[in-house]
Amino acid sequence: MIELRTLETFYWVARLGGFRRAAEKLNTTQPAVSARIQQLEQAFNTRLIDRDKRHSALTPKGVELFAYAERMLALRTEMVMAVTEAGSLRGTVRLGLSETIVHTWLARLVKRLHERYPAITLEISVDVSANLRDALLAGELDIALLLGPISAPKIMNLPLCRYPMAWIASPDLSIGSGPVTLTELAAWPIMTYSRQTRPYREVTELFARVEIPRPRFFANSSLASIVRMTLDGIGISAIPPAVIPDELAAGRLRILASDTVLPPLAFTASYLDQPDNALAAIVARLAESVAIEEGHGP
Repeated sequence: MIELRTLETFYWVARLGGFRRAAEKLNTTQPAVSARIQQLEQAFNTRLIDRDKRHSALTPKGVELFAYAERMLALRTEMVMAVTEAGSLRGTVRLGLSETIVHTWLARLVKRLHERYPAITLEISVDVSANLRDALLAGELDIALLLGPISAPKIMNLPLCRYPMAWIASPDLSIGSGPVTLTELAAWPIMTYSRQTRPYREVTELFARVEIPRPRFFANSSLASIVRMTLDGIGISAIPPAVIPDELAAGRLRILASDTVLPPLAFTASYLDQPDNALAAIVARLAESVAIEEGHGP
């Protein structure tokens, strides 16, 4: 009889393209993975994987088996999710997210997850969306809350929230109360997200379209640092007002009126659609409900 564990091993060798990576995924040894694949090939009396030193590729029969293995593993997950009580679901979800989410509703998401699924834990990584995308596709993350969506096979994208961007400044800067032009903005350092991000490209492109002196751009991977420098009057920042509600309410920062509209930030919950990733789908749906409650839903 073919064990489901053996099919799972075959699935991950095929999915990850090698015995070593499958062993790391399954927390076992490479010889153990090789032994299970050998058992499977003996059971079917056919070669399923062509091996070389650098890569493992499926044979035509291996391709056929992969489809069955994926369906069986997905059915196992579906069974577990249907029968197990929510409070008893357990596991660790590797969650990557943009810092904007950290400054808005991450704490509420974590609290809600703990209330409903106390046995699910999170390993949280904060990074720019480009790096989160790469980590997700490499299998280093289970789910990412990022500027999306991601167009790639086996990736599910759930719209989360949209944040308008604005020009933000300290009231101590000598800037009038009327609409500010790009030329007036360019007189100050412009502070925004890091160079490898979409917001940075969109902000710099706005100034590149007009014939005015290019402003100094202070790219920063830390949103907290951008807010701090804006409070200190170093320049004008291009960030979502949603991340600074207290500073705006207290009058320590203000939104500048401008005819130049910044594109909003649209976030998605993106996760790998694979048999063992059902907990990521739970986190994605929970993130969606929290974003809607916060008034920033799609």
